[in-house]
Amino acid sequence: MRVMISAGEASGDIHAGAVAAALKQIDSSIEVFGMGGECLRAAGGEVVFDIKDHSVMGFVEVVKKLPDILRLKRDFVQLMRERKPDVFMTIDYPDFNMRVAKIAHEMGIPVLSFIPPSAWVWRKGRAKKVAGFADKVACIFPFEYEVYKEAGANAEFVGHPLVDIVKPSMTRAEAEVWAGKDSSKKLVLLMPGSRLMEIEKTLPTLLEAGKLLQKQRPDVQFVLPRAGTIPLELLESKIKASGLEVRITEGHNYDLFSIADLALATSGTVTLEAALCGLGSVIVYRAAALTFFIAKLFVKIPHIGLPNIVAGRQVMPELLQDDFTPARVAEEAIKLLEEPRNAQLHKDIAEVRERLGAPGAVQRVAELIIRMTEDKK
Repeated sequence: MRVMISAGEASGDIHAGAVAAALKQIDSSIEVFGMGGECLRAAGGEVVFDIKDHSVMGFVEVVKKLPDILRLKRDFVQLMRERKPDVFMTIDYPDFNMRVAKIAHEMGIPVLSFIPPSAWVWRKGRAKKVAGFADKVACIFPFEYEVYKEAGANAEFVGHPLVDIVKPSMTRAEAEVWAGKDSSKKLVLLMPGSRLMEIEKTLPTLLEAGKLLQKQRPDVQFVLPRAGTIPLELLESKIKASGLEVRITEGHNYDLFSIADLALATSGTVTLEAALCGLGSVIVYRAAALTFFIAKLFVKIPHIGLPNIVAGRQVMPELLQDDFTPARVAEEAIKLLEEPRNAQLHKDIAEVRERLGAPGAVQRVAELIIRMTEDKK
């Protein structure tokens, strides 16, 4: 049995690795290959296309990398023809994955759309398009399931995979030693993103915000967990230029999240991972002006931070575009570190965790893939 996976970002790679591991537990002979990163590789999957070479987002940014994306699409299709997978599973990364999934469908390869395009956010027509080529749509939010069911998709609510995946591996004492946490200080994480363009647009502002925060709260220390897609030397050079003392960590993110007091984080899946560890964030985002303008025309939901979307209201501050300044980030961070706002934040985080559903999503997806191959016979 051969399963081809397309996960184009660091967050998708986490889920790709978890599903691959679950498949291998069911049957160690199952071949898993495609696009992913360190997580997929660690789970025994074959990374043919590495996400660090292909991750991109935003209208303007995609246009700039269009030749590379077209080349990747061509190579993807060629790999499908050569390896003839029994199932092709896409994970998020919608603009690219929808194109290659449609081709897979035309080639007679069963398609599973796991973490499908966020049609509930914008471009609701995408749900009908996905329904046209996906044999199965595995939804991770109840409200997402309703949108895809209404669009005619063969949809199933599997629950959110992060509930299974996000688990610290150390005791709190071990994690504090590993992270170098000073017991007399608040630990604040800087999480600028997993894409090079995010580092350029976000990290300098977060570092300046850290300096302002430290002036008002000398009892804080900073740690930056490095995404595997970002070169260490790039982070080190930017941190050195800022003059702020920041420790860079590698791996053990969930252990780090579980002992931290606050994160200053680029909007994305990482803010939901942090919430599952009990960690709140000041959620920030900056895109190219044209990309943000286009998004505002089409996005139909009031929040962009996943914890806020899941909660159905703003439980964590969001600072976007012009509002994303060092002063504003420091101001919101100070509020969240102080009582009673901090206590309320943790109550809200508990609610977010409850709304993500019961454990078992990863196993359900793996079993779904097995069923799809059996139905094909």
